[in-house]
Amino acid sequence: MKIGRVTISDRAAAGLYADQSGPEIERRLRAIFGPEASFVAVVIPDELDRVAGVLRQLADQDRCDLIVTTGGTGVAPRDITPEATRSVLDRELPGFGELMRMRSYDQGVRTAVLSRAVAGARGSTLIVNLPGKPRAVAECIGYLEDALVEAVSLLHGQDPHDAPPMAQR
Repeated sequence: MKIGRVTISDRAAAGLYADQSGPEIERRLRAIFGPEASFVAVVIPDELDRVAGVLRQLADQDRCDLIVTTGGTGVAPRDITPEATRSVLDRELPGFGELMRMRSYDQGVRTAVLSRAVAGARGSTLIVNLPGKPRAVAECIGYLEDALVEAVSLLHGQDPHDAPPMAQR
């Protein structure tokens, strides 16, 4: 299992603060997919073409099974992650974003409705946008755990009920 984790933040990319959300993605996904999962970590600024290029690179050249982004999903002028993600998807999977918004709102995050996080498939790679805060990353991965495992398996032509999650290619 090969996973790309992309932190999209002008300040983290400039070294103004340490990336905490990317390592949280890795911690949570390693608990789901096991210690054999390998990660490609990227920290980049909120630039549409750069984000889209990194997503294409991770899916097409690095052949990641799953790419999870953190940051840039809000309504601020520099929040471009959803647009960059949509530009590289073959098929959108709206249920991921819908579930994160609904469950976060139900848990008392009254601003969850401002999230524009999207998810979808590029070839056999699942791409999922998460919020930028470490706590929100952990919560949202928890909401999505079963769907992540099943989507990765299905995108690789496996029946998720008959086999363990996709092993590294």
